[in-house]
Amino acid sequence: QNPPTFGFLLDIDGVLVRGHRVIPAALEAFRRLVNSRGQLRVPVVFVTNAGNILQQSKAQELSALLGFKVEPDQVILSHSPMKLFSQYHNKRMLVSGQGPLVENARVLGFENVVTVDELRMAFPVLDMVDLQRRPKTTCPATLTSMPLLFKGILLLGEPVRWETSLQLIMDVLLSNGNPGTGLATAPYPHLPVLASNMDLLWMAEARMPRFGHGTFLLCLETIYRKMTGKELRYEGLMGKPSVLTYQYAEDLIRQQAERRGWAAPIRKLYAIGDNPMSDVYGANLFHKYLQMAKHDGLEEQGASGLWKQRPSATQSCASILVCTGVYNPKGADPSQPAQGTEEAPFHGHRDFSFSPGLMEASHVVNDVNEAVQLVFHKEGWVL
Repeated sequence: QNPPTFGFLLDIDGVLVRGHRVIPAALEAFRRLVNSRGQLRVPVVFVTNAGNILQQSKAQELSALLGFKVEPDQVILSHSPMKLFSQYHNKRMLVSGQGPLVENARVLGFENVVTVDELRMAFPVLDMVDLQRRPKTTCPATLTSMPLLFKGILLLGEPVRWETSLQLIMDVLLSNGNPGTGLATAPYPHLPVLASNMDLLWMAEARMPRFGHGTFLLCLETIYRKMTGKELRYEGLMGKPSVLTYQYAEDLIRQQAERRGWAAPIRKLYAIGDNPMSDVYGANLFHKYLQMAKHDGLEEQGASGLWKQRPSATQSCASILVCTGVYNPKGADPSQPAQGTEEAPFHGHRDFSFSPGLMEASHVVNDVNEAVQLVFHKEGWVL
């Protein structure tokens, strides 16, 4: 077999697994992707909008489910590109989400983080929704005179107690980083906010999609606008469909090919996903970016110029939509328009304008096994 000139960007939830159960078609797909020595025949990275797990733990989980060794540097979590925002790594940041928050933040390079729960414990009078958690005694007045605490906010994924996180994040934003005090006028521009995972919905074991971190961001943005009359702005938005995430994935694909000694450059990427808004939109947006860069001679860069890639050999990124997750061609779930309706609601993030063409997949197949067969056929590879 000739060295590969293409690679795969594989979504996880709804493509390879549903909740904690592997999709049978994924096992069939990897029987084609892995050779007799247990090595991948082509470069593959797993690009997920999940973020409440450590990269290494996700790789171990995938290895157990798929039956071959997945390396941590093949896994891209929604917040992985935050490694590029080094100007905030030594600043005190409030971090929101669940799972191994502090460990994830440190892996990303952030050296001084405080969780929402730690902030709640330091300022118990701020969390007032749950009557059972309200302080029973008066708090010392010194809590309202602490020096400036935070220089920014990290939103790594959906939290557990939304009302607590929404309240305390707003406190930090409105107080310019010192939630123990109050300001007559909310500062604007506000503190830097880095957020990952814009998925409104995601698919687990339930028959209908579940709220994703995009729903939490929608709540936060709406509250901020209602309270201040201004728009919440992000210093960086990561995860699919952000171009930055695809640039990051492209670089890992290139590194993987170099480690395997595949001399031929990787020119084509195939992104397989189940969510039209994140997977299809993101892959098509990245393809559009690649075409513009090629046509206009633009220098590829990410994170608003914070990180510049090596010259890219990638020429295209094709989107392949599977029907084992959020997307249902029969319109049987809330993520799709019911038959007879004129237009589906736009489930994308506020900062990504609706473009119908970007929602159309290059190919629609039943499952990931069919997707791999389709690509191998197009590339002239033996099935």
